[in-house]
Amino acid sequence: MSEGAQRRDDDEEVGDGHRLTGEKVGVGEGSQADGPLLEIAIEAARMAGGLLSERFRRGGEQHITSKSTPTDLVSEADLESERAIRELLGARRPRDGMVGEEGSDEPGSSGLRWVVDPLDGTVNFLFGIPQWCVSVAVRDMAGTIAGAVYDPNRDELFTATRTGPATLARAWGTIELGEPGAGESQTGGSPGARGGDLATAMVATGLAYDADVRAAQARVLARLVPHVRDIRRFGSAALDLTWTAAGRYDAYFERTVKQWDIAAGQLICERAGLRVLELPVHDDLPWGILVAPPALAESLLELVGGPASPA
Repeated sequence: MSEGAQRRDDDEEVGDGHRLTGEKVGVGEGSQADGPLLEIAIEAARMAGGLLSERFRRGGEQHITSKSTPTDLVSEADLESERAIRELLGARRPRDGMVGEEGSDEPGSSGLRWVVDPLDGTVNFLFGIPQWCVSVAVRDMAGTIAGAVYDPNRDELFTATRTGPATLARAWGTIELGEPGAGESQTGGSPGARGGDLATAMVATGLAYDADVRAAQARVLARLVPHVRDIRRFGSAALDLTWTAAGRYDAYFERTVKQWDIAAGQLICERAGLRVLELPVHDDLPWGILVAPPALAESLLELVGGPASPA
């Protein structure tokens, strides 16, 4: 996802079998071993991240077009990254399917499907803002098996499998997310909010490209802001999810997300012990997702889960 997307059309956005309940799904009958699949996800994310970093340093992307609206941009960097990931997955897992943000849609024959955002944060990338990443996940009919989100700008790799922990790997070591003391803020985590104090919560969100939807989202934010510590809007759904898992944010919510935006990040949040809830569709607001600690989730949902203009 560049920064936002459009309205959810039934299961198109999240994909068949994708769970939004916050349930930690066990390995079902016929499921693949998740470790080797995670290694492939990591390889693909790091490889694409390297390609993008070179283009980001050079700057000046020449081939830029728009998709859903004039502000919904796609560049040659997005397309090159997706091509490279598709080629790698084709070599490593030739029978698997793949769906990607920039048009890849291959059903496969193995029962597994890779869900890829080759450049999450395209607008940031094009504006020279170092807040973008690569997201790679793999699913079977029971849900997401493994996922990796790689941030080349900070050399941070967030990963999870549905039977293992969520982790953050950096040059100086790897930590398990969701464990006591694993919070990333300078205050040693998120004091108060993770225990259910909404007034001290740092909440991340995103905005759609459609002007009417953005206006409705602004009304929701106006309702929310008096009740929380502050709001952050940095333009990469996958990083918003993983930063919430790491304790840099207390919670995250966004409407108009697509399956490639959240497939890996949602699993990472679930395995870090966070609740994942759906934001229902309203006349003025598309479907969305909310991620928060269990003690915070319901109170936040009351504020942002309803229509933009409650009756």
